[in-house]
Amino acid sequence: MAGRVVKRAFKYRFYPSAVQAEQLARTFGCTRYVYNRALAERSRAWSQEQRRVTYSDTSKMLTGWKRDAETEWLAEPSKGPLQESLRQLQGAFERFWRKQAGYPQFKRKGRSKESATYFSNCFTYRGGEVRLAKQSEPLDIRWSRPLPEGAVPSQVTVSRNARGQYHISILVEDTISELEPVDRVVGLDAGITSLYTLSTGEKITNPRHERRDRERLATACAGQEGEGIA
Repeated sequence: MAGRVVKRAFKYRFYPSAVQAEQLARTFGCTRYVYNRALAERSRAWSQEQRRVTYSDTSKMLTGWKRDAETEWLAEPSKGPLQESLRQLQGAFERFWRKQAGYPQFKRKGRSKESATYFSNCFTYRGGEVRLAKQSEPLDIRWSRPLPEGAVPSQVTVSRNARGQYHISILVEDTISELEPVDRVVGLDAGITSLYTLSTGEKITNPRHERRDRERLATACAGQEGEGIA
């Protein structure tokens, strides 16, 4: 039976080198700056001119900011994450217009999650290694589980949390096999000696985690009492 193709994200820890960490810090800062400046421009245009600024408008603004002597440092990171920050802002406004969320808020350093999204033209995936644009070395990823066989990542998002831990989320297409339909119904009955008993006669054993944990707790308490007496 044919499977269903879905997009799935696989998240892993990675450990950047000192050079990579510095590059990522600049990229995070640039994406936050672009998001906030575009938000300020859109808010100003509406409050002062009742003019709605589009994603295309902010994309043109970004080109100008890169050429401006005061913000030419925006040309240092890969262009992909900066464009994605504008798309995220557009999405935030669309949710606001549909009354699904409040008005977009400015991102604050240390309070907002630091992240950057790279699309397929801004990273490479070869031989089980991910290399971001403008970085010479692949990321040191801890592959806690494999990607689906033959998967080709369409985008990756790197992030750093408040504890300084780095993660990468890899988006791929995966095929989920469809289960064959059945023409019978199975009843379910919760029990005491068994967790569940099916109408087919099959029994699901009770793992009895609560009893095991209770016994471990009693042993630990007895040990502490003994130490106190001694």
